[in-house]
Amino acid sequence: MAPPPAPGAVPATAAPSPATAAPSPAAAAPVGGDIRGKLMKDIQAPPETSLTKVTVVGVGQVGMAIAFSIVNRHLAGELCLVDVDEKKVKGELMDLQQGLQFAGNMKIQGSTNYDITAGSKLCIISAGARQKDGEDRRALLDRNIAIFKGIIPQLMKYSPDAVLCVVSNPVDVMTYLTWKISGLPPHRVFGSGCSLDSSRLRHYMAERLKIDVSSCHGFVIGEHGESSVVVWSGLNVAGVRLADIKPDIGTDKDSEKWVDVHRQVIDSATEIIKLKGYTSWAIGLCVSELCRAVIGNQRHVFSLSTMAKGYQGIDQEIFVSLPCVLSQNGVNAIVNLTLTATEKEKLKKSATELAELFKSAKL
Repeated sequence: MAPPPAPGAVPATAAPSPATAAPSPAAAAPVGGDIRGKLMKDIQAPPETSLTKVTVVGVGQVGMAIAFSIVNRHLAGELCLVDVDEKKVKGELMDLQQGLQFAGNMKIQGSTNYDITAGSKLCIISAGARQKDGEDRRALLDRNIAIFKGIIPQLMKYSPDAVLCVVSNPVDVMTYLTWKISGLPPHRVFGSGCSLDSSRLRHYMAERLKIDVSSCHGFVIGEHGESSVVVWSGLNVAGVRLADIKPDIGTDKDSEKWVDVHRQVIDSATEIIKLKGYTSWAIGLCVSELCRAVIGNQRHVFSLSTMAKGYQGIDQEIFVSLPCVLSQNGVNAIVNLTLTATEKEKLKKSATELAELFKSAKL
């Protein structure tokens, strides 16, 4: 009689005889157990990865608002959540999964490991350090740069053909950094940029005109921040330019003080943070719409942070927001806005200020 195997040893397996040979894949026990096997007959194995797979890196307030919007609007066949906080990502994953009955069938995964992101069509990066009390913009930037240097190579390792969308602030610099680290062509890397600023502009425009926001058209371009530029000359309703009705709109001479709308746009995030501690829902909905444009190849126009060198007189290699046509391959085209001399001057100033910030960053 042969002696029993030592503890922990893996017993050798004899080659099967013809009578006991392993069953063919077609005859193998169905996935899901006996109940599933009797309930249905598999025709083929289900695909491992969805053609509309989206990854969100960072499950903080913004990341989860993005994830929830994607799930609720059913914009992807598969969603992956990645974060360094294992407990947080597990909790958010369970919470989303248990509501899928009300959102439609979709696969949701979550992990601290990037291997689950393999084959993503779109990767959205919302991870980043929170600004400390008294911390200046450059110090925050340096901390976020260190975080991104750990994220981007992992995304490229598992999804080399993905389009990358950056949401983390300062978004223009972080988008530039993502482009540099990834080695991707610039059209496949874009930032949310002034897409939300443009939405805020249209919201305040709709409030003043007392009409639906979808009937208000206009763009904010340049830096996502203090030096952003409202294209006052392009604001319109049903093709009627507001500047044709009120030529001094957006200037200090404007009796209706539309310039205050720009101030409201710039201060919105700060005001919301004062009231509730963070921003989330508007940017979540905004980025989900960017997701829809990429996954659905919609060619919709958004004000996105993109490589701006050679456009509107910008000669620096920087990322700033311009109206971009967004498709399945990223930025498909950049719209040639007709700007006034004042708007061009302000855009160049915004670009110059960003270029200085780029130089000061430890890239």
